[in-house]
Amino acid sequence: MADSETKVDRSDPDLKYLSVDRNVFNDPATQAEWTQKRLVWVPHEAHGFVSASIKGERGDEVEVEIVETGRRQLVARDDIQKMNPPKFDKVEDMAELTCLNEASVLHNLKDRYYSGLIYVS
Repeated sequence: MADSETKVDRSDPDLKYLSVDRNVFNDPATQAEWTQKRLVWVPHEAHGFVSASIKGERGDEVEVEIVETGRRQLVARDDIQKMNPPKFDKVEDMAELTCLNEASVLHNLKDRYYSGLIYVS
């Protein structure tokens, strides 16, 4: 974690492989939209975890709608993992994640990999 006096040379061409512009992810409108959707991670047999929106709760089960397909399904409450707000997308240090769980770590690694960023932090 960098202290407030550390200067980062943004002109360094290698920096593009390490970090992203955090201002892109800190848009208040995006944060508000994310909060309204009540997004979580649910297990998926082919993809490990997929994002889903909570639609209702029924005892120990939660009705969710898979974001990619729009398909609704019931998931055990214990199988749901919290999703981090968009401001944590592609974060360099995964210890900064507010929801440090298996699904969030895998998502962050995959996002960084497909964006050409270093993904071993």
